[in-house]
Amino acid sequence: MSLADPILLAAGLVVAAILAWAAVAAARRRAAALAAAGVAASGPGPSRSRKGARLGGVWFTIAGIAVLAIAIAGPAASVPVSHASGTVILAMDVSGSMAATDVAPSRLAAAKKAALSFIDAQPDSVDIGVIAFQQGGLEAALPTADHAIAEAAVRRLTAGGGTSLGDAVLASLSAITRRTVTIGRDGSAPNIGYWPSATIVLFSDGQDEAGATADGNGTGADAAASVAEKAGVHIDTVGVGTTAGTTVDVDGYHLFTALDPATLTSISQATGGTYHPASDASELDGIASSINLRLTVTNQPLPLAGAFIALALALLVAGAVLTVARTGRVV
Repeated sequence: MSLADPILLAAGLVVAAILAWAAVAAARRRAAALAAAGVAASGPGPSRSRKGARLGGVWFTIAGIAVLAIAIAGPAASVPVSHASGTVILAMDVSGSMAATDVAPSRLAAAKKAALSFIDAQPDSVDIGVIAFQQGGLEAALPTADHAIAEAAVRRLTAGGGTSLGDAVLASLSAITRRTVTIGRDGSAPNIGYWPSATIVLFSDGQDEAGATADGNGTGADAAASVAEKAGVHIDTVGVGTTAGTTVDVDGYHLFTALDPATLTSISQATGGTYHPASDASELDGIASSINLRLTVTNQPLPLAGAFIALALALLVAGAVLTVARTGRVV
């Protein structure tokens, strides 16, 4: 337990000690006077009972003053409190396939609604950024505690282009670390430090059309996920679409597109995250509550003054009632 003002406690306890000394001295003088008068102070009978009641009331009152001194000193206990904290990057797939309507009104529109719901559910202690990814990954908004910026970035998103899940993950890691994160030409993974309080939430249909270079050493999803895993960053993936699929018009072509849950599951599992399937808009509405962010435990002060004041008042009232009921006097 800590005290906001120990000086007030010391002063209050001094007052209580003085009153206790005065009560003891008065009791001794009274006993001496009774002995001198030939009255047995310790004998049985009503006088002893009244004396005990009177002294009991005094000690209750002194105890109340001592407890009140603790209360005015501002006591507080340090208690561990868990709360969501850290950085979250919403990686939003805006490829042409996200214009598909197998999730009404479209995959991207449903994903945007779910992302906005997710942002709205987060406390101020969570910094949120947004990455809109096509080929190469396009950074839309750096993580910030001002969630209105993230919401505006999500609302601006439109579908078009190809998808590179690996580039999306690297762009998200770049936003978290505030420096460019790339994989070497030889496939070597960079050391970006350890970021255990960061989470990437990836909304996509899982189609990875540009996930690797021709020689297989580019920004493939598995290689990018490995970088995130080594950095302690969890990736939660949200599958937007249906496995039955549908056709979508992209640059004048009719293309078949379907949800690829295997790819999204592989990315999430590689980093200790979770895959969240969402085949319709109603399932996406519950995504915000199903994604578990990192919990940070911090010690926060719990004020105890109110409890000590209540105890002090109870002691003071008990002392007054006991004194008045037995002696007819307050002191």
